[in-house]
Amino acid sequence: MEHSSMTYTYLDRVDSPADIKNFNLDELRALCEEIRSYMIECCSVNPGHLGSSLGAVELMVGLHYVYDTPSDKLVFDVGHQAYAHKIITGRREAFRKNRMKDGISGFPKRAESEYDAFGAGHSSTSISAALGFAEASKQQGLNQKVVALIGDGSLTGGLAFEGLNNAGAAKSDILVILNDNNISIDKNIGALHNYLLKITSDPTYNKVKKHVWDRLGESKARSLLQRIVATTKSHLVRRSGGHLFQAMGFRYFGPIDGNDIAQVVETLKKLKEIGGPLILHTLTKKGKGYAPAEQNQTVWHAPGIFDPETGERIKSEKGESRYQDVFGTVLLELAGMNPKVVGVTPAMASGCGMNMLAKAMPDRFYDVGIEEEHAVTFSAGLAAGGLKPFCNIYSSFSQRAYDQIIHDVALQGLPVVLCLDRGGLVGEDGATHHGCYDMSVYRSVPGAVIAAPKDEIELKDMMYSAMMAETGPYIIRYPRGYGEGRDWQGHGFELMTAGKGEMLVEGSKVAVIAAGPVANRAVEAASELKKETGWTPSVYNIRYIKPIDKDMLDEIAGRHERVITVEDGSIIGGLYGAVAEHMSSDERLTPVMPVGIPDAYISQGTQKELRAECGLTAEGIKAVIEEEFKKISKKD
Repeated sequence: MEHSSMTYTYLDRVDSPADIKNFNLDELRALCEEIRSYMIECCSVNPGHLGSSLGAVELMVGLHYVYDTPSDKLVFDVGHQAYAHKIITGRREAFRKNRMKDGISGFPKRAESEYDAFGAGHSSTSISAALGFAEASKQQGLNQKVVALIGDGSLTGGLAFEGLNNAGAAKSDILVILNDNNISIDKNIGALHNYLLKITSDPTYNKVKKHVWDRLGESKARSLLQRIVATTKSHLVRRSGGHLFQAMGFRYFGPIDGNDIAQVVETLKKLKEIGGPLILHTLTKKGKGYAPAEQNQTVWHAPGIFDPETGERIKSEKGESRYQDVFGTVLLELAGMNPKVVGVTPAMASGCGMNMLAKAMPDRFYDVGIEEEHAVTFSAGLAAGGLKPFCNIYSSFSQRAYDQIIHDVALQGLPVVLCLDRGGLVGEDGATHHGCYDMSVYRSVPGAVIAAPKDEIELKDMMYSAMMAETGPYIIRYPRGYGEGRDWQGHGFELMTAGKGEMLVEGSKVAVIAAGPVANRAVEAASELKKETGWTPSVYNIRYIKPIDKDMLDEIAGRHERVITVEDGSIIGGLYGAVAEHMSSDERLTPVMPVGIPDAYISQGTQKELRAECGLTAEGIKAVIEEEFKKISKKD
């Protein structure tokens, strides 16, 4: 497979799905291989979610070959499998800037293309959205076909089953493709199974079946025949999984080889003519066509920069620890200190660092799958049962468990530690993944503690303090990526008091109150101002958004004329909201100016680029301080 060439015999001729409609099967196979080569070429220098998309190439080509997109609707789940879809829907060259600032999104996005029927980024949404499209088409007499593509991992999410239940009961005209890329499942399909697949997808069979069904009507005979057919198919197909879907009102087909373009096209053509709720089970190989990605599927889900010829991953030379490394190491230490400590994560063990606990103490580790709501309520049950759960969820994913955090944890005051990884601007994953809202939404929850460590040492101490807390939720939010380079491993554990901040720089006139690692950028800004002007503002590390240090805020209001809040989160309702609310209740009415994520959705880009865009750099903070100081000078 050639990865360095910029010329592709078939792919260079494809600017839209219409361009592949006249390809024969051999040409489609060649196109699939070229798409894989192109994805590897692009992703080797511009990282993305590679493994899943490599495995789904034939499905994407087959769907656009058989269906009339964009009139017919393809609805993706998460979007990790959508790269080939983007490449053949007019974004081939744009894909070179996939996930880059001012480039295209790494996920389906309605504003980007008419072929992206529904935006995605989080899991388990596709079936519900596809059902909405199917019913909208029916209501308007549009006769559009609707396909939902969902992975076996996303199917564990409760929303997926809610959609299946509704669609099956409504008898909606919808095809759900369950793309199963776990190669250990149903690998021995056999000739009998292939024969059954051909029968159940054959147009003549389905025409006869529909005629018989209609003639029988809602009779006892029909019910008896249905039971006989279902029982017989169940025994013959053995453990195919169709049983469950049929019970929910779907007709089940498969599994088929989702990496065989001929089988994909043949099956889709037949299913396109069958109405009602259908499930097609496809088996694909994650990382298909690229040996390193096939051999280590977890790593190559999102491998970073790599050499396309050798598969060697090019790692960063930075020596600092990531916050995820700190979390994983400290959690393991705490588990060694306290036998009640357990870890819970919704399918993010390696990403958040909990794989360390999983390896060392597997009986104290729970990966519940892509089920954020369940993860929180399960943790509440663990806490009610006497354990000390550390539940780690990415900040943006925690939004899905908002009710559980309130109803099952906070309302009962259960000592659940919620570690919200990826707080703030995450970078290239963009708007669907930025952790913008955690401080805002959870600050309104009575009894919650919200902690924002400024560095690795504070994360370590806050985790220890959370373990010692007797009620909850105790929420600790921290960013993706590297820390400040502090010697956290040589630092012992210190108990921190919730609601107590600290002064980092003593100054005058203007006070900067910061939450999280941006406090370090505020210190840098103050240092630059002192070098340039001899004057410095005060800088405070608030540490806790809730309970907030009211004594410190009163002291700040008494000594300063203006206040600036800095947070890697939404300025609406977060730190700015907490400080402004307190200051407005004081007779001094000290003006407060926010620096943070504005009331807008921030697109993709590197963390550095996006923080600069939002003013969350030393330079950006310094500019705001200077502006506030000018206001004081004019008044004087």
